[in-house]
Amino acid sequence: MKDYLGLFDLAIAGVPVILFCLWQLVSVHREIAKDRARDAPERPSPDRSGHTIGEHRLDDR
Repeated sequence: MKDYLGLFDLAIAGVPVILFCLWQLVSVHREIAKDRARDAPERPSPDRSGHTIGEHRLDDR
């Protein structure tokens, strides 16, 4: 039993920390994806050029 105290300590302290870090990483990636989807322009270009309004400098003329 004495030989495994280091592994036992690692399991008690290290596993929750690693799981929390992974959870935070997934959460941040989800928030970034939500922000990109929310901020993406939804109006197509009226001249059907394939890009959205305001994406290029020529749209500002």
